[in-house]
Amino acid sequence: MPPAHRPAPLVGRVFLGRTACERGWVTPEQLRSAVWRRVMRGVYADAALPDTHGLRLAAARLVLPPAAVVAGRSAAWLLGAREAADASTPVEVLVPREHRFGPVTGLRIRQGVVDPADVTELRGLRFTAGLRTASDAARWEPTLEAVVLVDLLLARGAVEHAALRRTVPGLAGPGSRRAVRAVELADGRAESPQESRARVLLVRAGFPVVPQFEVRDHDGRWVARVDLALPDLRIAVEYDGAWHGEGGQLAKDRRRLNRLTEAGWLVLHLTAADLRRPDEVVTRVRALVALRAR
Repeated sequence: MPPAHRPAPLVGRVFLGRTACERGWVTPEQLRSAVWRRVMRGVYADAALPDTHGLRLAAARLVLPPAAVVAGRSAAWLLGAREAADASTPVEVLVPREHRFGPVTGLRIRQGVVDPADVTELRGLRFTAGLRTASDAARWEPTLEAVVLVDLLLARGAVEHAALRRTVPGLAGPGSRRAVRAVELADGRAESPQESRARVLLVRAGFPVVPQFEVRDHDGRWVARVDLALPDLRIAVEYDGAWHGEGGQLAKDRRRLNRLTEAGWLVLHLTAADLRRPDEVVTRVRALVALRAR
């Protein structure tokens, strides 16, 4: 293994290996040192940098042709929906149909129309603006994941639901009908991707759940805000993420559950494992509805 060599111009940077070699900062052999991370073909990063989607975007910027724009999940990440992508997610880019580009490992390249009106820029990186990003996500992703992404963009204020409802019905081509359904199902009140998934599951099963519902007792006093609710039946569905296992949280959850129970509510708690068994979740909710019918 060549000895570690970290010239100052490359410390904390993402760079083209070819450029670094041409300028004499490193040799090809030194690039294979553990102090550098190969991000994609020809692009390297200081290995001390955390491996994030942002780092992948910085690498993509160095190889994208001028006509290309970042799109899809990667554009959502840039618009503040950081849950949309991580280091393992390929950088999504949109390239005009008349341009040839790729394939490139680490990039997911889509071809389509790039309207300048749909494009914004941040520190020299061009990407689709909120309305285009949400519309593309609604077309490109399976319905459930499309709703998750649109929910995230709505919650971050990157797009308005009304604008989506006006725009998406006019889309043409593959995925356009699916996009309409995804936008109908979307709701910016969701506070996590798993909450969005649980809501879509229940709505598709015929339960008109209300997200982030504020529960009050018989005297109008505030009790709790629940993830999903069937208010008329006083049924709450809560998603328990990993943070519910943190120190002290269990006691808080128990007190909260007691308050909801005292207010006459039935509460179903879901985990990630439950969402992998959707039929069982629906059966459990139906059982609670049946209890109310007695």
